[in-house]
This record gives sequence, C-alpha cells and structure tokens, in this order.
Amino acid sequence: MKISTILSRDAVLPHVKAKSKKQLLGELAALAAAKMKLDESVVLDALIERERLGTTGIGFGVALPHTRLPKLKKIFCGFAKSDPVDFEAVDNKPVDLAFVLLVPEEAGADHLKALARLSRLLKDEEVVAALRKAKTADELYDLVIQNDSNE
Repeated sequence: MKISTILSRDAVLPHVKAKSKKQLLGELAALAAAKMKLDESVVLDALIERERLGTTGIGFGVALPHTRLPKLKKIFCGFAKSDPVDFEAVDNKPVDLAFVLLVPEEAGADHLKALARLSRLLKDEEVVAALRKAKTADELYDLVIQNDSNE
C-alpha cells in the first residue's frame, strides 16, 4: 500500500498552531471529519480514546495517532506540521509532525500495513529533517510521496 493511495495533497496542514496534544488531535480530527464527511466530535473522541491505551507519539518529534471507525468506508490519512507540543511521546520529546490514520473497523491487515508504511518513512532522519524545513502543504506532500519506499 503506497502512502499516495491514502494521503491526498489537500489533507496536509503545514502550519498548525496547537498548544497541546488535545488541540493537535482536534486539528487532525477536524481535517479528517471535513475530508471524510464525518462528525468531528466522533473522530476526536475515538482518537482520544486510542491515546488512553498508550501514546501514539513514536519519538523524535513524530506522532501517528490512529483509530478504527465503524462508519468509515476507506482508509484516511492526514498530516499536520505543528508547533511542538507535549504529546506524552515515548521519548518525552515534543511532537511537531503528526500523521493521523483512520481506518474502517473491518480494515483488517490494511490498518497495520498503513501504520508500518508511515512508520518506515518516519524512521528516516533525512526525511524527517526535510519535512521540518518544508514550508508549504505541497512541499510536505511531495516529500512524503517521493520518499515512500517501494514494497
């Protein structure tokens, strides 16, 4: 599964001004709700509930908040570059790059494949550094798609 099949150019937010984990999740929920025609509060509640199980802050300033939603028809991915916020990440470092992933309840292995794909991309220090330098949604999107490794 290529990231380009789940992330669209218009699902990238280059300048989120969040001051907390909840605000950043709120921005991601609003983006997902608008793009997928979902109830924003349902999306936010699901993301917060997932965070209660354990942080999705994977370290190095990166978070991969994700959840399953019953009425969702296809996988959605969004990306936000934010002011650094305390995300309770595994390394206790603030998060400024966050990919949100929403998957249908019956998505099965596709959920894990998408998470693995994003995780692989975000373990590349050069890609992460380039994402931090990028200024526009187009630059961010292009960097993600160009660096999505072949399966």
